[in-house]
Amino acid sequence: MVLLRERKSRLVGFIEPCLPSPAKVPPSGPDWIHEIKHDGFRIMARRNASGARLITRKGNDLTRRFPFIAMAVAALPVQSCLIDGEAIVSDDDGLAIFDRIRGHGTLASATLCAFDLLEVGAA
Repeated sequence: MVLLRERKSRLVGFIEPCLPSPAKVPPSGPDWIHEIKHDGFRIMARRNASGARLITRKGNDLTRRFPFIAMAVAALPVQSCLIDGEAIVSDDDGLAIFDRIRGHGTLASATLCAFDLLEVGAA
């Protein structure tokens, strides 16, 4: 049996994403930027010489589940990158609906909302 922490440490290049924390009042001032909370799966999208991989914050590989996201990351004009984002499936109005992403199997309609570009290697 492999503990989750042990499994995470074995993923080469895995960077655990920062998670939001609750606050009674959002911080304000010029040093703060706020992001929309999407209902989906937190994804670390890594592209390197081996191709593109989509890893959840718990270390699960969802590359096969979101093939079009993986293809888009693989097509970026860089040698390598690491993107922190959220894989979502939206309704007709563009609102992320968590129930649409929860099922099992491949989701061609999923998109990646990128939060941060953590690493990039020039093409």
